[in-house]
Amino acid sequence: MIREIFGKKLGMTQVFADDGTLIGVTLIEVEPVCILEEIKYAKGDFARIGCFKWPEHRQKYIKKPVLGYFKKLGVAPYKLIREVAIDKDAKKPQEAAAPEATEQKARPEVGIEMFNEGEIVNIHGTTKGRGFAGGIKRHGWHGGPSAHGSMTHRRIGSNGANTDPGRVVRGHHMPGHMGVDIRVVKQLKVVKIDKEKQLLFIAGSIPGGKGSIVAVEKA
Repeated sequence: MIREIFGKKLGMTQVFADDGTLIGVTLIEVEPVCILEEIKYAKGDFARIGCFKWPEHRQKYIKKPVLGYFKKLGVAPYKLIREVAIDKDAKKPQEAAAPEATEQKARPEVGIEMFNEGEIVNIHGTTKGRGFAGGIKRHGWHGGPSAHGSMTHRRIGSNGANTDPGRVVRGHHMPGHMGVDIRVVKQLKVVKIDKEKQLLFIAGSIPGGKGSIVAVEKA
């Protein structure tokens, strides 16, 4: 069984616990992923999975080498292909076809059933893009004087390093591109699972905007 699966962030809402406590949760839609093949590396065993099926009316936009890869495996094309670690202790998903079938056999699929309510997970996501941001927004600077004729309210001011070394030190906080960074939020609890709608209710907030792709990993 794989240790990680990819889903789509739908947004945030609130649920009530059994004791009446109000919990803010993030909704993640988890479609079943297809285990395309297993790969063995020196660092361990991994599985190549396909996430989010292409609709038939949009398969004409897939590049031919990618389409040929799925045709060789005998499965429908997927939008996202990733390699994830395999949990050797967990139970393997059952295949729909016999092992002695041809290469057109059905590949095993794993979905939301790999998680349980109350389980602890780690979420990998990409933060929202903020464009080119100043130092106050990007790094939390206090800013300059706000009155008495000051003209440096939000400017960076002097950024030199005195006579020695006489240059701007590498890594100095400056205005620049903000966001679109990979962030991991650890030790989040699965509050509720809606198997019919394929939804995970994760306590707390996770990085990324609505509709962004996130990875849900067993902690």
